[in-house]
Amino acid sequence: MNKEKGFNKHTLLTVVGAVLCAILIPILVVNVTLIVKSFVNEEEVPSFGGYLPLFVLTDSMYPEIESGDLIICQTIDASEIKVGDVISFFDPEGNGTSVVTHKVIEILNKDGTLAFRTQGTNNNTPDALPVPAENLVGIYRVRVPGAGSVAMFLQTTPGLIVCIVLPIGIFVAYEVIRRRKFDKEKQEDTKALLAELEALRAQQAAAPAEAPAEATPEEPASEDNNAE
Repeated sequence: MNKEKGFNKHTLLTVVGAVLCAILIPILVVNVTLIVKSFVNEEEVPSFGGYLPLFVLTDSMYPEIESGDLIICQTIDASEIKVGDVISFFDPEGNGTSVVTHKVIEILNKDGTLAFRTQGTNNNTPDALPVPAENLVGIYRVRVPGAGSVAMFLQTTPGLIVCIVLPIGIFVAYEVIRRRKFDKEKQEDTKALLAELEALRAQQAAAPAEAPAEATPEEPASEDNNAE
């Protein structure tokens, strides 16, 4: 009964660990890829499979997007952008690396040069400068409320170690220890079974052999002599 409970416990922990690994390992791969890309090309926002995670730092798009949110944008051709789309772009008023996410309120096309007039839904006035098409980073697709702070921590080395590498390492170490313990218990059970069989053989060999039963001589059939 105890072995059955222990087996069920180990099975449950194994399943939970496998699920966590299935979640954490892809996150680790994505984070490492984004970190490497950010170092290789500092002038571009790192993407993974055409999608870009961005951290929202202001409430300029409140209530649609809030500070602390994690948003996912998708790379898209500038010609496909329409009025009403929410886009992320390199701020023409910024230092060349800051990214802003605002709504397109007007599309400008002067002498074949495409640009966008943008505005934050929580702002009273449009952005001062139009956004050139080459400044486009991507189009907003979805947000994860409040996940920006966690995601930013995961982008750091301590965050990767604490939230991803350490849990995976603990699970792997547990599996190794559990497997060794299981193998040891299996070997002990096998030894105990062999010892029991050996004792049974010894007991049978020490037991005196039973004497065969003596055959009872058959009595000769009696003949009746009838006088004539």
